[in-house]
Amino acid sequence: MRWLCALLLTGLLAIAGPSRAATELTFYYPIAVGGPLTKVIDGYARQFEKENPDIKVNPIYAGNYDDARIKALAALKAGQPAQISVLFSIDIYELLEQDAILAWDDIASTAEDKAWLKSFYPALMTNGTYKGKAYGIPFQRSTIVLYWNKEAFKEAGLDPDKPPASWNEMAQMGAKLVKKDAAGNVVRWGVMIPSTGYPYWMFQALSRQNGQDLMNKDGNATNYAHPDVVAALQYWRDLGAKHKVMPEGTVEWGTLRQAFLEGKTAMMWHSTGNLTAVKDSAKFPFGVAMLPASKQRGSPTGGGNFYIFKKTTPAERKAALTFVKWMTAPERAADWSMATGYVATRPDAYQTAKLKDYAAGFPPAVVARDQFEFSTPELSTFQTGRVRKLLDDAIQATLTGQKAPAEALKAAQDEADRLLKPYR
Repeated sequence: MRWLCALLLTGLLAIAGPSRAATELTFYYPIAVGGPLTKVIDGYARQFEKENPDIKVNPIYAGNYDDARIKALAALKAGQPAQISVLFSIDIYELLEQDAILAWDDIASTAEDKAWLKSFYPALMTNGTYKGKAYGIPFQRSTIVLYWNKEAFKEAGLDPDKPPASWNEMAQMGAKLVKKDAAGNVVRWGVMIPSTGYPYWMFQALSRQNGQDLMNKDGNATNYAHPDVVAALQYWRDLGAKHKVMPEGTVEWGTLRQAFLEGKTAMMWHSTGNLTAVKDSAKFPFGVAMLPASKQRGSPTGGGNFYIFKKTTPAERKAALTFVKWMTAPERAADWSMATGYVATRPDAYQTAKLKDYAAGFPPAVVARDQFEFSTPELSTFQTGRVRKLLDDAIQATLTGQKAPAEALKAAQDEADRLLKPYR
Protein backbone atom coordinates (compact mmCIF):
# COMPACT_ATOMS: atom_id res chain seq x y z
CA MET A 1 0.00 0.00 0.00
CA ARG A 2 2.89 2.33 0.81
CA TRP A 3 4.15 2.18 -2.78
CA LEU A 4 0.61 2.95 -4.04
CA CYS A 5 0.33 6.06 -1.81
CA ALA A 6 3.72 7.26 -3.03
CA LEU A 7 2.65 6.74 -6.64
CA LEU A 8 -0.59 8.65 -6.11
CA LEU A 9 1.29 11.53 -4.41
CA THR A 10 3.76 11.72 -7.30
CA GLY A 11 0.87 11.87 -9.74
CA LEU A 12 -0.86 14.63 -7.82
CA LEU A 13 2.34 16.69 -7.71
CA ALA A 14 2.82 16.24 -11.45
CA ILE A 15 -0.73 17.46 -12.08
CA ALA A 16 -0.20 20.47 -9.81
CA GLY A 17 3.01 21.39 -11.67
CA PRO A 18 6.29 22.70 -10.27
CA SER A 19 6.14 25.25 -7.42
CA ARG A 20 6.88 28.79 -8.56
CA ALA A 21 9.76 30.53 -6.83
CA ALA A 22 9.21 34.16 -5.85
CA THR A 23 11.18 36.82 -7.69
CA GLU A 24 13.27 38.72 -5.15
CA LEU A 25 13.79 42.48 -5.32
CA THR A 26 16.33 44.31 -3.20
CA PHE A 27 16.24 48.09 -3.10
CA TYR A 28 18.29 50.71 -1.32
CA TYR A 29 16.31 53.43 0.40
CA PRO A 30 17.78 56.67 1.81
CA ILE A 31 16.77 57.95 5.20
CA ALA A 32 17.63 61.65 4.83
CA VAL A 33 14.75 63.50 6.55
CA GLY A 34 13.06 63.01 9.91
CA GLY A 35 10.09 60.79 10.69
CA PRO A 36 9.52 57.04 11.16
CA LEU A 37 9.98 56.35 7.46
CA THR A 38 11.39 52.84 7.86
CA LYS A 39 8.12 51.64 9.42
CA VAL A 40 6.15 53.14 6.55
CA ILE A 41 8.37 51.57 3.88
CA ASP A 42 8.42 48.18 5.67
CA GLY A 43 4.64 48.32 5.86
CA TYR A 44 4.38 49.02 2.13
CA ALA A 45 6.74 46.13 1.33
CA ARG A 46 4.73 43.65 3.39
CA GLN A 47 1.42 44.87 1.97
CA PHE A 48 2.76 44.58 -1.58
CA GLU A 49 3.99 41.02 -0.92
CA LYS A 50 0.57 40.06 0.40
CA GLU A 51 -1.03 41.34 -2.81
CA ASN A 52 1.76 39.91 -5.01
CA PRO A 53 2.88 36.64 -3.37
CA ASP A 54 5.20 35.80 -6.28
CA ILE A 55 7.43 38.84 -5.55
CA LYS A 56 9.55 39.32 -2.40
CA VAL A 57 10.81 42.82 -1.53
CA ASN A 58 13.85 43.51 0.66
CA PRO A 59 14.36 47.20 1.57
CA ILE A 60 17.87 48.16 2.71
CA TYR A 61 18.14 51.44 4.65
CA ALA A 62 21.35 53.07 3.58
CA GLY A 63 21.78 56.42 5.35
CA ASN A 64 21.51 59.66 3.41
CA TYR A 65 21.27 60.01 -0.36
CA ASP A 66 25.04 60.00 -0.88
CA ASP A 67 25.40 56.88 1.31
CA ALA A 68 22.64 55.13 -0.63
CA ARG A 69 24.24 55.90 -4.00
CA ILE A 70 27.70 54.78 -2.85
CA LYS A 71 26.37 51.53 -1.38
CA ALA A 72 24.18 50.74 -4.39
CA LEU A 73 27.06 51.29 -6.84
CA ALA A 74 29.50 49.34 -4.64
CA ALA A 75 27.10 46.38 -4.58
CA LEU A 76 26.79 46.66 -8.36
CA LYS A 77 30.57 46.48 -8.81
CA ALA A 78 30.85 43.62 -6.32
CA GLY A 79 28.41 41.51 -8.34
CA GLN A 80 25.67 41.67 -5.68
CA PRO A 81 23.47 44.39 -7.15
CA ALA A 82 20.10 45.60 -6.01
CA GLN A 83 17.47 45.60 -8.74
CA ILE A 84 16.00 49.02 -7.88
CA SER A 85 16.88 51.92 -5.59
CA VAL A 86 15.45 55.21 -4.44
CA LEU A 87 18.35 57.57 -5.10
CA PHE A 88 18.71 61.32 -5.54
CA SER A 89 16.81 62.60 -8.55
CA ILE A 90 20.03 64.46 -9.44
CA ASP A 91 22.10 61.26 -9.54
CA ILE A 92 20.89 60.58 -13.08
CA TYR A 93 24.01 61.85 -14.90
CA GLU A 94 26.41 59.86 -12.70
CA LEU A 95 24.31 56.71 -13.09
CA LEU A 96 24.21 57.21 -16.86
CA GLU A 97 27.97 57.80 -17.04
CA GLN A 98 28.50 54.51 -15.22
CA ASP A 99 26.04 52.77 -17.57
CA ALA A 100 24.24 51.50 -14.48
CA ILE A 101 20.56 52.17 -15.18
CA LEU A 102 17.81 51.42 -17.68
CA ALA A 103 15.12 53.74 -18.98
CA TRP A 104 11.69 52.83 -17.67
CA ASP A 105 10.39 53.46 -21.21
CA ASP A 106 12.32 50.35 -22.32
CA ILE A 107 10.48 48.20 -19.76
CA ALA A 108 7.02 49.78 -19.88
CA SER A 109 5.59 47.89 -22.86
CA THR A 110 1.80 48.04 -22.51
CA ALA A 111 -0.49 51.00 -23.12
CA GLU A 112 -1.27 51.01 -19.38
CA ASP A 113 2.46 51.14 -18.56
CA LYS A 114 3.04 54.02 -20.95
CA ALA A 115 0.07 55.93 -19.51
CA TRP A 116 1.58 55.42 -16.03
CA LEU A 117 4.83 57.07 -17.18
CA LYS A 118 2.83 60.17 -18.15
CA SER A 119 0.85 60.32 -14.90
CA PHE A 120 3.38 62.31 -12.84
CA TYR A 121 3.78 66.06 -12.44
CA PRO A 122 6.02 67.30 -15.29
CA ALA A 123 7.99 69.41 -12.78
CA LEU A 124 9.03 66.19 -11.03
CA MET A 125 9.94 64.31 -14.21
CA THR A 126 12.53 66.85 -15.40
CA ASN A 127 15.36 65.65 -13.16
CA GLY A 128 14.75 62.02 -14.14
CA THR A 129 14.54 62.46 -17.91
CA TYR A 130 17.43 62.33 -20.41
CA LYS A 131 17.09 62.60 -24.19
CA GLY A 132 13.35 62.09 -23.97
CA LYS A 133 13.46 58.92 -21.85
CA ALA A 134 12.41 58.55 -18.22
CA TYR A 135 15.17 57.03 -16.08
CA GLY A 136 13.82 58.20 -12.72
CA ILE A 137 10.29 57.71 -11.39
CA PRO A 138 9.32 60.36 -8.77
CA PHE A 139 8.70 58.99 -5.30
CA GLN A 140 10.17 60.90 -2.34
CA ARG A 141 9.91 64.41 -3.76
CA SER A 142 9.78 67.88 -2.30
CA THR A 143 10.18 71.61 -2.66
CA ILE A 144 11.58 74.00 -0.05
CA VAL A 145 8.95 75.83 1.99
CA LEU A 146 8.89 78.53 4.67
CA TYR A 147 7.77 77.45 8.14
CA TRP A 148 6.83 80.17 10.61
CA ASN A 149 5.91 80.26 14.30
CA LYS A 150 2.59 82.09 14.60
CA GLU A 151 3.01 82.55 18.34
CA ALA A 152 6.34 84.33 17.83
CA PHE A 153 4.80 86.55 15.13
CA LYS A 154 1.99 87.58 17.47
CA GLU A 155 4.45 88.30 20.29
CA ALA A 156 6.50 90.51 17.95
CA GLY A 157 3.42 92.51 16.92
CA LEU A 158 3.20 90.90 13.47
CA ASP A 159 0.12 89.39 11.83
CA PRO A 160 0.43 85.68 12.71
CA ASP A 161 -1.36 84.71 9.51
CA LYS A 162 0.80 86.76 7.15
CA PRO A 163 4.26 85.34 6.33
CA PRO A 164 6.82 87.40 4.38
CA ALA A 165 6.11 87.51 0.64
CA SER A 166 9.38 89.21 -0.39
CA TRP A 167 13.05 89.30 0.57
CA ASN A 168 12.65 92.78 2.03
CA GLU A 169 9.69 91.67 4.14
CA MET A 170 11.61 88.65 5.43
CA ALA A 171 14.51 90.84 6.56
CA GLN A 172 12.18 93.44 8.12
CA MET A 173 10.00 90.87 9.89
CA GLY A 174 13.07 88.92 10.92
CA ALA A 175 14.46 91.99 12.70
CA LYS A 176 11.25 92.30 14.77
CA LEU A 177 11.28 88.59 15.57
CA VAL A 178 14.82 88.51 16.98
CA LYS A 179 14.61 88.12 20.76
CA LYS A 180 17.42 88.72 23.27
CA ASP A 181 17.82 87.94 26.95
CA ALA A 182 18.74 90.47 29.66
CA ALA A 183 22.43 90.04 28.85
CA GLY A 184 21.87 90.84 25.17
CA ASN A 185 22.29 87.27 23.93
CA VAL A 186 20.01 86.15 21.11
CA VAL A 187 17.57 83.49 22.30
CA ARG A 188 15.42 83.54 19.16
CA TRP A 189 16.52 84.38 15.62
CA GLY A 190 14.22 85.84 13.01
CA VAL A 191 14.97 83.28 10.29
CA MET A 192 17.34 80.40 9.58
CA ILE A 193 18.28 78.98 6.17
CA PRO A 194 20.40 75.81 6.48
CA SER A 195 23.82 75.99 4.85
CA THR A 196 25.20 72.53 5.60
CA GLY A 197 24.01 69.25 4.12
CA TYR A 198 22.44 70.70 0.96
CA PRO A 199 23.57 74.36 0.73
CA TYR A 200 23.41 74.35 -3.09
CA TRP A 201 19.69 73.41 -2.85
CA MET A 202 18.80 76.36 -0.64
CA PHE A 203 20.89 78.62 -2.85
CA GLN A 204 19.05 77.42 -5.94
CA ALA A 205 15.89 78.84 -4.40
CA LEU A 206 17.51 82.23 -3.81
CA SER A 207 18.98 82.31 -7.33
CA ARG A 208 15.67 81.33 -8.91
CA GLN A 209 13.90 84.02 -6.89
CA ASN A 210 16.41 86.52 -8.21
CA GLY A 211 15.70 85.48 -11.80
CA GLN A 212 18.39 82.92 -12.59
CA ASP A 213 18.72 79.13 -12.84
CA LEU A 214 22.07 77.59 -11.97
CA MET A 215 22.44 75.12 -14.86
CA ASN A 216 21.19 74.43 -18.37
CA LYS A 217 18.80 71.62 -19.29
CA ASP A 218 21.55 69.51 -20.91
CA GLY A 219 23.59 69.29 -17.72
CA ASN A 220 26.77 70.62 -19.34
CA ALA A 221 26.90 74.28 -18.25
CA THR A 222 26.46 76.27 -15.04
CA ASN A 223 25.54 79.89 -14.35
CA TYR A 224 27.31 80.46 -11.03
CA ALA A 225 28.93 83.83 -11.76
CA HIS A 226 25.91 85.68 -13.21
CA PRO A 227 25.38 89.05 -11.45
CA ASP A 228 21.91 88.03 -10.25
CA VAL A 229 23.34 84.85 -8.74
CA VAL A 230 26.07 86.85 -7.02
CA ALA A 231 23.41 89.22 -5.64
CA ALA A 232 21.44 86.25 -4.30
CA LEU A 233 24.45 85.02 -2.35
CA GLN A 234 25.08 88.55 -1.08
CA TYR A 235 21.50 88.65 0.28
CA TRP A 236 22.02 85.33 2.08
CA ARG A 237 25.22 86.64 3.62
CA ASP A 238 23.55 89.94 4.57
CA LEU A 239 20.80 88.19 6.56
CA GLY A 240 23.44 87.32 9.15
CA ALA A 241 26.24 89.84 8.67
CA LYS A 242 24.18 93.00 7.96
CA HIS A 243 20.57 92.53 9.02
CA LYS A 244 21.49 90.35 12.05
CA VAL A 245 18.29 88.28 11.71
CA MET A 246 20.13 84.97 11.25
CA PRO A 247 23.30 83.59 12.87
CA GLU A 248 26.49 84.51 11.03
CA GLY A 249 28.35 81.59 9.51
CA THR A 250 26.67 78.28 8.83
CA VAL A 251 23.32 76.88 9.99
CA GLU A 252 23.09 73.11 10.41
CA TRP A 253 20.61 71.23 8.22
CA GLY A 254 20.29 68.30 10.62
CA THR A 255 19.41 70.29 13.77
CA LEU A 256 17.37 73.13 12.24
CA ARG A 257 14.00 71.44 12.58
CA GLN A 258 14.62 70.91 16.30
CA ALA A 259 15.78 74.53 16.66
CA PHE A 260 12.49 75.67 15.13
CA LEU A 261 10.46 73.38 17.40
CA GLU A 262 12.36 74.69 20.44
CA GLY A 263 11.59 78.30 19.49
CA LYS A 264 15.20 79.20 18.65
CA THR A 265 14.13 80.64 15.29
CA ALA A 266 10.79 82.12 14.33
CA MET A 267 11.09 81.12 10.65
CA MET A 268 12.99 78.43 8.81
CA TRP A 269 13.46 77.33 5.22
CA HIS A 270 13.33 73.55 4.98
CA SER A 271 12.10 70.62 2.95
CA THR A 272 8.39 69.88 2.91
CA GLY A 273 9.58 66.37 3.82
CA ASN A 274 9.70 67.67 7.41
CA LEU A 275 6.06 68.76 7.40
CA THR A 276 4.48 65.80 9.18
CA ALA A 277 7.27 65.67 11.78
CA VAL A 278 6.76 69.40 12.54
CA LYS A 279 2.97 68.93 12.63
CA ASP A 280 3.30 66.07 15.11
CA SER A 281 5.86 67.81 17.37
CA ALA A 282 5.16 71.57 17.38
CA LYS A 283 3.80 72.91 20.69
CA PHE A 284 2.77 76.16 19.02
CA PRO A 285 0.61 77.09 16.02
CA PHE A 286 2.70 77.27 12.86
CA GLY A 287 2.20 78.11 9.21
CA VAL A 288 3.71 76.94 5.95
CA ALA A 289 4.09 79.16 2.91
CA MET A 290 5.81 79.38 -0.45
CA LEU A 291 9.26 80.94 -0.25
CA PRO A 292 9.41 84.74 -0.50
CA ALA A 293 10.18 86.44 -3.80
CA SER A 294 12.81 88.84 -5.06
CA LYS A 295 12.12 89.28 -8.79
CA GLN A 296 9.85 86.21 -8.68
CA ARG A 297 9.01 83.26 -6.43
CA GLY A 298 11.03 80.11 -6.81
CA SER A 299 12.17 76.81 -5.35
CA PRO A 300 14.00 73.82 -6.77
CA THR A 301 12.32 70.46 -6.63
CA GLY A 302 14.21 67.89 -4.61
CA GLY A 303 14.23 64.37 -3.28
CA GLY A 304 14.50 60.85 -4.65
CA ASN A 305 13.43 58.79 -7.66
CA PHE A 306 13.11 55.08 -8.30
CA TYR A 307 15.84 53.79 -10.63
CA ILE A 308 16.18 50.30 -12.12
CA PHE A 309 19.63 48.85 -12.72
CA LYS A 310 20.82 47.26 -15.94
CA LYS A 311 22.09 44.12 -14.22
CA THR A 312 18.63 42.62 -13.89
CA THR A 313 16.92 39.61 -15.42
CA PRO A 314 13.72 39.91 -17.48
CA ALA A 315 11.77 38.46 -14.54
CA GLU A 316 13.31 41.01 -12.16
CA ARG A 317 12.50 43.88 -14.52
CA LYS A 318 8.90 42.76 -14.76
CA ALA A 319 8.66 42.45 -10.96
CA ALA A 320 10.35 45.84 -10.48
CA LEU A 321 7.86 47.53 -12.79
CA THR A 322 4.98 45.91 -10.90
CA PHE A 323 6.39 47.07 -7.55
CA VAL A 324 7.19 50.66 -8.59
CA LYS A 325 3.77 51.07 -10.24
CA TRP A 326 2.20 49.83 -6.99
CA MET A 327 4.34 52.17 -4.85
CA THR A 328 3.41 55.21 -6.96
CA ALA A 329 -0.31 54.47 -7.38
CA PRO A 330 -2.62 57.39 -6.44
CA GLU A 331 -3.74 55.85 -3.13
CA ARG A 332 -0.14 55.14 -2.07
CA ALA A 333 1.08 58.57 -3.21
CA ALA A 334 -1.66 60.17 -1.13
CA ASP A 335 -0.87 58.01 1.90
CA TRP A 336 2.88 58.71 1.57
CA SER A 337 2.29 62.46 1.41
CA MET A 338 0.17 62.39 4.56
CA ALA A 339 2.64 60.16 6.42
CA THR A 340 5.68 62.27 5.62
CA GLY A 341 4.88 65.69 4.17
CA TYR A 342 6.52 64.89 0.83
CA VAL A 343 4.63 65.92 -2.28
CA ALA A 344 2.19 63.42 -3.76
CA THR A 345 3.86 62.93 -7.13
CA ARG A 346 0.81 62.80 -9.41
CA PRO A 347 -2.29 65.00 -9.74
CA ASP A 348 -4.81 62.18 -9.29
CA ALA A 349 -3.44 61.50 -5.78
CA TYR A 350 -4.85 64.86 -4.72
CA GLN A 351 -8.27 63.73 -5.98
CA THR A 352 -8.38 60.74 -3.63
CA ALA A 353 -10.93 61.15 -0.85
CA LYS A 354 -8.38 60.78 1.95
CA LEU A 355 -5.93 63.40 0.66
CA LYS A 356 -8.72 65.82 -0.23
CA ASP A 357 -10.08 65.52 3.33
CA TYR A 358 -6.61 65.80 4.84
CA ALA A 359 -5.72 68.93 2.83
CA ALA A 360 -9.08 70.54 3.68
CA GLY A 361 -8.27 70.17 7.38
CA PHE A 362 -4.54 70.91 7.02
CA PRO A 363 -3.93 73.37 4.13
CA PRO A 364 -0.09 73.30 4.49
CA ALA A 365 -0.28 69.84 2.87
CA VAL A 366 -0.63 71.42 -0.60
CA VAL A 367 1.79 74.37 -0.35
CA ALA A 368 4.79 72.50 -1.78
CA ARG A 369 2.68 71.19 -4.67
CA ASP A 370 1.31 74.64 -5.46
CA GLN A 371 4.88 75.93 -5.60
CA PHE A 372 5.51 73.76 -8.71
CA GLU A 373 4.30 76.78 -10.68
CA PHE A 374 7.53 78.55 -9.70
CA SER A 375 9.86 75.56 -9.47
CA THR A 376 13.09 74.67 -11.23
CA PRO A 377 14.80 71.26 -11.49
CA GLU A 378 17.35 70.54 -8.79
CA LEU A 379 21.00 71.27 -9.68
CA SER A 380 22.23 68.33 -11.73
CA THR A 381 25.02 68.15 -14.31
CA PHE A 382 27.58 65.74 -15.61
CA GLN A 383 30.31 65.43 -12.97
CA THR A 384 27.49 66.29 -10.55
CA GLY A 385 29.34 65.64 -7.30
CA ARG A 386 32.35 67.78 -8.19
CA VAL A 387 30.37 70.58 -9.84
CA ARG A 388 27.97 70.74 -6.91
CA LYS A 389 30.79 70.76 -4.33
CA LEU A 390 32.33 73.78 -6.06
CA LEU A 391 29.13 75.69 -5.37
CA ASP A 392 28.78 74.36 -1.80
CA ASP A 393 32.35 75.51 -1.03
CA ALA A 394 31.69 78.95 -2.55
CA ILE A 395 28.53 79.36 -0.45
CA GLN A 396 30.24 78.36 2.77
CA ALA A 397 33.28 80.54 2.09
CA THR A 398 30.94 83.50 1.62
CA LEU A 399 28.70 82.85 4.62
CA THR A 400 31.72 82.47 6.92
CA GLY A 401 33.24 85.71 5.61
CA GLN A 402 36.30 84.12 3.99
CA LYS A 403 35.46 85.37 0.47
CA ALA A 404 33.23 87.93 -1.20
CA PRO A 405 30.33 86.40 -3.19
CA ALA A 406 31.64 87.50 -6.62
CA GLU A 407 35.12 86.11 -5.95
CA ALA A 408 33.86 82.79 -4.58
CA LEU A 409 31.33 82.23 -7.38
CA LYS A 410 33.73 83.19 -10.19
CA ALA A 411 36.25 80.63 -8.96
CA ALA A 412 33.49 77.98 -8.81
CA GLN A 413 32.30 78.88 -12.33
CA ASP A 414 35.80 78.74 -13.82
CA GLU A 415 36.39 75.26 -12.43
CA ALA A 416 32.89 74.07 -13.43
CA ASP A 417 33.61 75.23 -16.99
CA ARG A 418 36.78 73.16 -17.03
CA LEU A 419 34.96 70.04 -15.78
CA LEU A 420 31.98 70.37 -18.12
CA LYS A 421 33.75 71.43 -21.33
CA PRO A 422 34.16 67.80 -22.57
CA TYR A 423 30.37 67.29 -22.39
CA ARG A 424 29.45 70.21 -24.67
